[in-house]
Amino acid sequence: MNFQEKLEQYAELTVYVGLNVQKGQLIVINTTTDTLEFTRIVVRKAYEAGAKRVQVNYEDPVLTRTHFDLAPDEAFQEYPEWSVVQRDEVINTGGSFLWIDAEDPDLLTGIPAKRLADSQKSAGKALERYRQAVGSDKVAWSIVAIPSPKWAQKVFPDLPAEQQMEALWQAIFKTVRIGEGNAVELWKNHIALLEQRASQLNEKRYVKLQYSAPGTELTIELPDKHIWMSGASKTPQGNPFIANMPTEEVYTVPLKHGVDGKVRNTKPLVYQGNVIDGFTLTFEKGKIVDAKAETGQELLHEMIHADEGAAYLGEVALVPHQSPISDSNILFYNTLFDENASNHLAIGDSYPTCYEGARDLERNQLAAIGLNTSIVHEDFMIGSSSMDIDGITAEGSKEPIFRNGNWAF
Repeated sequence: MNFQEKLEQYAELTVYVGLNVQKGQLIVINTTTDTLEFTRIVVRKAYEAGAKRVQVNYEDPVLTRTHFDLAPDEAFQEYPEWSVVQRDEVINTGGSFLWIDAEDPDLLTGIPAKRLADSQKSAGKALERYRQAVGSDKVAWSIVAIPSPKWAQKVFPDLPAEQQMEALWQAIFKTVRIGEGNAVELWKNHIALLEQRASQLNEKRYVKLQYSAPGTELTIELPDKHIWMSGASKTPQGNPFIANMPTEEVYTVPLKHGVDGKVRNTKPLVYQGNVIDGFTLTFEKGKIVDAKAETGQELLHEMIHADEGAAYLGEVALVPHQSPISDSNILFYNTLFDENASNHLAIGDSYPTCYEGARDLERNQLAAIGLNTSIVHEDFMIGSSSMDIDGITAEGSKEPIFRNGNWAF
């Protein structure tokens, strides 16, 4: 396949597998001006799939940086109502959200941490209903990514400038199984394998997970009615979609107050256009009581103090070290990719779909059953070839889940 054929297939995969566009739907795409060509192809294919209207919200990274540099402080303490209304329309009509990411990992480097934190908090509060709809799969949503020059330079700094974009394109195509045959069929087979892993874990009904690796000794308690899920989700109408492309994980929800020990990251976390790295988190009864980072300490502090729930975990995800993204030995500086190369956890909001009967519960009801809620949900990577994970059964016996970073069964 030549490049244009791969691009077309990637767009088809996005529309027909990622979002699974339905006839008559409203589709809202959020992206940047670095994605113009690919976004146009996606829009065309969305209409061909039956979409009624496709709205694209473009952001120019240069203008985004200008806003954070020059806007007054009060601009970061409020959120535009029109953006809330647009999202509400999509939710009310059963539409879909798509993010086409072309992130510059260093876009907001040097911006005061308080500005970044205020922006996060104001958006989180204003978009409460939207976050609930996405987190509980009330609507279909998906995230895909394509290269931008700044991102490609970050990932492949040792390549000549004219080769960086091509290298990142090919790396992304490989992660989403483009160019290896019929991508749709390959994805169906891949999801079936992940579903099998999730089913095996659901049959075990572990009450705790114990993690052991250099810098990590952590115990995570799981709720009685937890559900392990794969990257395949369904709307209340039964329409399947893939939220993250690529995806290599199976994941569930931890008990909010059931996390104890220390954990150290193994890949950088890109948060609010900044890199946080070399950090260790200490948990007591679920809460982060100490957080130290070699890079990005102030921003890490702001992140875990965004609200009460930001100091607790909301997701536990298992990804074998021997997986396509990990085997590529590429550090993407993008959570969409790096989280699918490594076991990871998420600070903040939990997914109600990972708890039996919780999809339609309100925030206070989720808290009552031990699930965390927050305006943030940030994945950070902890896996390595040295990580062992054990499952603890209700009877107290210990069973291997991961050994040396890979599945033990």
